[in-house]
Amino acid sequence: MSASINKKSMMEWLDPSEMHEASLKWMSELKFIRDEQLFLNDLVKSYTLQLTDSAVFNESKEIIGAIATAEKEVIVLMKKVQAHENQLEIMLDHIDQLKMEKTYTETHWELNSEIGKYSVNYRELKSRLFKLVSKIMKKDKGNRLLN
Repeated sequence: MSASINKKSMMEWLDPSEMHEASLKWMSELKFIRDEQLFLNDLVKSYTLQLTDSAVFNESKEIIGAIATAEKEVIVLMKKVQAHENQLEIMLDHIDQLKMEKTYTETHWELNSEIGKYSVNYRELKSRLFKLVSKIMKKDKGNRLLN
C-alpha cells in the first residue's frame, strides 16, 4: 500500500524537464547496453569452439540464447523510450489535458520500472557469460601448462 502511495506522490512532483532528463538517461544507458552486446557477440565468436564443448554446451547455449533475446528487448525498449520522449509535448503545451498528462506520467513510471528490471537481468546475464568464459580460459590455460 505504501509503495502505491509513494509512487502516486512521486508522480505529482515530477515536472516535464525531469521526465525529459530521465528519458535521455534511459536512452543513453540503452545505447551503451546495445554497444556492450556487440562486444559480447564478439566474445562469444572468439570462444565458439570452447563454448560448444560438451562440458559447458548446455549452459553456453542458454546464455547465448538469453543474450539474443536481450538484444531484441533493448531495441524494443529504445523504441518505447523514443516514443515516450516524442510525446513529451503533452506535458509542455500549456493545455490542460489531465487524462493524457496522467497517462503520460504513468507511462513514465512504467518505463522506469521496465528499464530497471531489464538492466538488472542484463547485468546478471553478462556476469554469467563472463564467469563461463573465465572458466573456459582457466581450463585452456591449464591445458597449455600441461603440454
